[in-house]
Amino acid sequence: MKKKFDIRQSIIYIAFAALFIIFSVTLRNVGVGFASVSNLMNILRQTCLVAVMAVGMTFVLGAALIDLSTGPMVACTSLICAIFVQRFGVAAGVCAGLIFGILAGMANGFLIAYLKMPPFIATLGTQTVFSGLARTMTNLQSVPITNQTFTKIFGGGNAGVIPSVFIWMVAVIVLGALLMYKMPFGRKVLAVGGNVTSARYSGINIEAIQMKVMVLMGFLCALAGILWAGRFGGGRYTLGEDSGTAVIAASVLGGTSMMGGVVSLFGAIAGALMMGMLDNALVMYGLSVYQQEIVRGLVIILAVAVSTVREKTN
Repeated sequence: MKKKFDIRQSIIYIAFAALFIIFSVTLRNVGVGFASVSNLMNILRQTCLVAVMAVGMTFVLGAALIDLSTGPMVACTSLICAIFVQRFGVAAGVCAGLIFGILAGMANGFLIAYLKMPPFIATLGTQTVFSGLARTMTNLQSVPITNQTFTKIFGGGNAGVIPSVFIWMVAVIVLGALLMYKMPFGRKVLAVGGNVTSARYSGINIEAIQMKVMVLMGFLCALAGILWAGRFGGGRYTLGEDSGTAVIAASVLGGTSMMGGVVSLFGAIAGALMMGMLDNALVMYGLSVYQQEIVRGLVIILAVAVSTVREKTN
């Protein structure tokens, strides 16, 4: 039987195409032009790291959880990575950053899965802890990375005309898609998010799934932090600071339900690209930083509203 087309499942792609056309036309004479190759590559570089985190957030929301600590986690990782790269080399820096992300994810997972804290409260608390840690770790000082091998591989280089961050993003998307759509783990995540009681009766270890989801989120935040450090040539406490809301908004705009059980990993990537495209256009339109914040806030409200309406109509 042929599956009936549902516009609700395609709205993010329609909106993406519509905004691209609007921005391309209205901003064609601003600077090099919105649709120029150089500007599109710039948008891609800005967006890839949010997209990497959006893959993790898709799993988190799919399990009916939430993580507010992603931004400060990225900042801490960038600083830890930078310190270790400068002192011990590339391998040590990457390993140290990833280990921190995994441990941070484990901390969130323990609070949620085993201490039964509400995810919002648990991650709001760790958000504050990680933010304070990022600010005290180097006393608000940036840590430069002069190792060109690191910066070339992790975010600062290109493979021909393709930014290295794009390659990392594609790798994460492929792995995320395999986990979500081709492996039992993805089905278990959706079962837990859809109905935790039914999932438990079916033999799924709820606590283990919740822990694994938060660890995956921590790992991908750490990877994003490492890529941020490579792209900007060092670690600093402000890196990724404003990414948390953008990551959630991208996932929800893409079709992932905040109530759990329904995800769209590729929609989340489209949502991340749309958020990056919007940020770039707002700058080209000449909006001030504060006006840009207003628009971003409205987009987040829209994302939640769309998710709510989608839930009521399903």
